[in-house]
Amino acid sequence: MKVALTGATGFIGSHVLAELQEHGHEVTALVRDEDQADIVSARGAKPTVVDLYDRPALVSLFGGTDGAIHTASPGDETSANLDSAVVDAAIEEFAGARKPYIHISGLWIYGDNTSITEDSPLKPPALVAWKEPIERRILDAPDMRGVVVVSGLAYGDGGGGIPGLLLNSSRDDDGNLIMLGTGRQHWATIHVADLARFFRHVLESDSARGRYVVGNGLNPTVAELTEAAAVAAGAPGAVPGSDDEARARLGDYFAEVLLLDQGTFAAKARDQLGWAPTHPGLVDEFSHGSYARETRAA
Repeated sequence: MKVALTGATGFIGSHVLAELQEHGHEVTALVRDEDQADIVSARGAKPTVVDLYDRPALVSLFGGTDGAIHTASPGDETSANLDSAVVDAAIEEFAGARKPYIHISGLWIYGDNTSITEDSPLKPPALVAWKEPIERRILDAPDMRGVVVVSGLAYGDGGGGIPGLLLNSSRDDDGNLIMLGTGRQHWATIHVADLARFFRHVLESDSARGRYVVGNGLNPTVAELTEAAAVAAGAPGAVPGSDDEARARLGDYFAEVLLLDQGTFAAKARDQLGWAPTHPGLVDEFSHGSYARETRAA
């Protein structure tokens, strides 16, 4: 398939790019400047420099493809506007054409829930409250194979924002990492390579549509993760923090999502598309894998 991909130089998008290329898909990477174009070109993709807010240009680019995947995000107050602009162009080009438009989202939109499914009620905290109206437009677009991939926290290959946050946690006077909150909350996680493979499954399956929750089913506690991160960071251990400390460290909005207690098994992704995670969990990755101090120093 000929696929347009945003975010191809990002943590998730770069893994999606590699997965698609490995399985014979022709990827046009939509990038913001020549530096990014050089990066994706070196990885074998066709780069196109485009302003994602330029609707006519984006519609024209989408028109030359068999589908599009959107993983780009500035991760700031402009995120909603960017997502909305890309969705506008996708709906204009793909509605009525039955082509796939695959859009990344995150489990935070479900709020506190340790058994999240696609049918769980949405209870988004303030940081991500803008997502649902945009995603609803994707799912309601006529004759467009709209898919929203609702991902757990992505990790793997020594990267990812949240693993980095844990590795660089504040320390107490004894050098121990301080957990976000008490550490009793669970996080739904997914290795970035397993997530990329799920994107490919969705792209290739004509029956895939709607929301898909994606996680590896391990759902570790923040205490377990921070203790393992301490091993990777060379800290003596980890100690519980508090909600107030987390808010002081990260701000109210960001702390709120990281204090959520969440979990999922991702049954729909497994049952409908035959997908299953194959990579180690984040606890193992911290302790023995790509985040381990000796691995990172090698």
